[in-house]
Amino acid sequence: MTKRRPDYCPYCGAALETKRFEDRDRRYCPDCDDIVFQNPFPGAHVVVLDGGGRNPPGGAAKPHDGDSVLLIERAIEPDLGAWAVPGGILEVDEPARVGAARELEEETGLAVDPDALELVRTGFDIDDPDEGSYLSVCFAIGRADTTGSLDPGPECADARWWPIAELSAADAWIRPIDRRRVAAAVERLRNEGGVRFD
Repeated sequence: MTKRRPDYCPYCGAALETKRFEDRDRRYCPDCDDIVFQNPFPGAHVVVLDGGGRNPPGGAAKPHDGDSVLLIERAIEPDLGAWAVPGGILEVDEPARVGAARELEEETGLAVDPDALELVRTGFDIDDPDEGSYLSVCFAIGRADTTGSLDPGPECADARWWPIAELSAADAWIRPIDRRRVAAAVERLRNEGGVRFD
């Protein structure tokens, strides 16, 4: 199994061929007599929301005055300089909630009990199939359910609270996928209808 489209067998180094298997063209090693699958790599993210309150019953979900979301400024590629929801790649033996909590602490200094995280969104990102794809599992938590103080990690140039109401008008580079993650978190934690920030 590989992230990128392989040309050589990762086990024996032989040049791969193409073989039809399960109604798809797949990379095949004639020496190992094995299919070399190309699969997405998994990641986990945590939207941390602070301030405001729940919408009144029957009201449409919307940001409240004072509502904010924690974003980090990426100091590494991909998307160097973008503002993003904290998160990253899962370790091989790591459940998604545990990985999301680890990434949150590494990137922001805030700690959270993995079991307290609420699942808000899964997403599949793919730009170039030959370069691979990314399967993201996104969770949300309220600031009150975290511990620690804001302290950006080495992969972050900065971390700060952004007023949710200002995200759509922000001049800063906030990735569209992260705007969708924030919208999903607001919808889930406010327990009402949808919110758009893009």
